[in-house]
This record gives sequence, structure tokens and C-alpha cells, in this order.
Amino acid sequence: MTIHFIVISCLFLFVILPSYSLVPSEFTHKSDEWFRSKEGKQIVDNVLTWQTQHGDWPKNEDTASEPFDGNIDDIHGTFDNRATTNELRFVARAFRSTNEPRYQQAFLKGISHILEAQYTNGGWPQFYPIGKKYHRHITFNDDVMVLILELLIDVSESSDYSFLKTDVRNKAKDAVAKGIDCILRTQIRQNGKLTAWCAQHDEKTLKPTWARAYEPPSISGYESVGVVRLLMSIEKPTPEIINAIEGAIEWFKDNAIQGIRLERFTNADGQEDRRVVKDPEAGRIWARFYELGTNRPIFLDRDSVVRYSFSEITQERRTGYAYYGGWTERLISNEYPRWNEKISSIPR
Repeated sequence: MTIHFIVISCLFLFVILPSYSLVPSEFTHKSDEWFRSKEGKQIVDNVLTWQTQHGDWPKNEDTASEPFDGNIDDIHGTFDNRATTNELRFVARAFRSTNEPRYQQAFLKGISHILEAQYTNGGWPQFYPIGKKYHRHITFNDDVMVLILELLIDVSESSDYSFLKTDVRNKAKDAVAKGIDCILRTQIRQNGKLTAWCAQHDEKTLKPTWARAYEPPSISGYESVGVVRLLMSIEKPTPEIINAIEGAIEWFKDNAIQGIRLERFTNADGQEDRRVVKDPEAGRIWARFYELGTNRPIFLDRDSVVRYSFSEITQERRTGYAYYGGWTERLISNEYPRWNEKISSIPR
């Protein structure tokens, strides 16, 4: 299986973005001279102080600006919110520029942790070692699975990672194959038709499942976009992969929402708020959650009660979570047609 990484760029509408791992991505693209400079070495050293004993990094922390000076056992590493994958790409770039053994060792520790964390069915939890709560589920939420697989694809194929031993690269390749198989097996079917994915799937049954109180078993109009992009990056897709992509694209098209937009306003309590406004000129948007079986957009507060109107949830959730967005537009309007043309000559 040959896979090439696609840079993910997407138009987001009305998205409340989560906090992400704070190693600036532009650092990874700095020059060799920068990594050898006093500033570059200091930042890499700072990042290394945040690596846990397991080999991962925490989320929502600025791991670059200052070194961690507390008890290392108090750091809780994760794959969520781009944590760990961001740091590993950065550390690998630092090693390529400096040939500093400590950087290579840190990278190997992190990659070993990722490989160890993979379930036998090919999925990954939100963090490892696993706990008893929802974090143990196979996690597509915030692109956890996609980001891990993109990193492992590069580890197994890119010349940037030629500093790794063959056995490590082969393990990464095997993990990618298992991960892609897991993606295909978790794709949700409705009335015999392939649709898309939930933000999290049960680590044993592979069925859609709950995460946080307002993240129900459903079909995700957001997380599924990254999954399709990953599948589209496979240079020689199997018939199963082609079917998965085309099923998801059809579902996206069938469940686009037209004629409305989200509007920001100040409510009677003086709070920033959002509301749905009819607008025949508005572009297509998608819901974050679609009800299984009906494909109706659903909205939840922290009480886990399913509601069918955005206005029925509280101001805190209306402004604190991305329930609507234009995440899919670029995928179905530009990227999928190019992909379809590219693979049209492949025998089905």
C-alpha cells in the first residue's frame, strides 16, 4: 500500500476551534541553521522537557516557550488536539538538522509509544495507557486517528525519516495498514449504503459511541472530512477504499444544509450568542452531528438530551462548540473531483 500525505486545508465557517498543541507548525519548517542556533536548540530542549515517561506530550500547553520545571509524573500525555504528533514532527526535524542523539532518542520513544497504543483492530484511543472513560474509544474526534496515521505514513515512506532503522519503518507501515482497515470497518452503513463516521467508535464493537456529554453516537459532518481526505491520499486505492470514499461523498452531498447561516449577536443578557438565520444566498453548511438512522441534525447540551433545533440548546453550548460549519465544501467541490479524475482509470 503506497500512501502520500495531502496537506489538509479547509474553509471553516463558524468553527469554535479547540486549543491545540502549541509547538508552532512553522518551527518544523525552519532552516537547518535555525535548529543549530542558540534559539533553536533552546526551543527543542524546552519541548523535550515536556515529554512524559511514556513518550507522549500534553495537550493545550505551550511546550516550546518555556521548559517544564515540575514533576514529570504530573504531565498527562495524549494524542488529542494535535499533541504528540506535532512535537514528534518537530523533534524529527531537529534531529535531521543537528544529528543530536537526544532528539533521535526522544523521537523513537514517542513513535514506540504510538505503535504500542494501537489496538489490535487498528484503532487508537485518545491517550495511552487507556483509562475507563470515553477516552478509551477509537478516536476520530479532532482528527486523532488521521494525524497519527499521517505521521506513520511519513515515517514509513518519506526520506525525511530515513534515519530510522528498517524495522521501525516496517512497523509503522504495518500500523498504517491496520489503521486503514479499521477506518473501513468503522464506516457507518444505513439501509445498506456507506455513509461516514462517528467522532468515536467503541474500541471492541467498533460501533458509534458516546464521548463527552454533548458528543453522542452519530454521524459526524466534521471528523469524517479528515478521514475521507486521508483515504483519498492513497495513491493506488483498493476497491474497498474507493467505495468508502464515494459512499461518504454521496452522504455529504445528500446531507448538506442550504438556506441558513449562523449569525453572531448580543442577547438580552448582554452575552455574545449565535442564532440560525434564513438566508437563501448562504453557501452549504453541515451539522457536526447527524442522528443515526434519520440523518437529522442534532444538538446537545451538557445534559445529553438530543434536540433538533440549535435554538433549544443553551448559550454556553451555542457559543462554545462548532455545531455547524462549511468543513466539507472544499472536499466535495474541488478535491473529490480531482481525485475522481485521477483514479478513473483504475479497474473497479
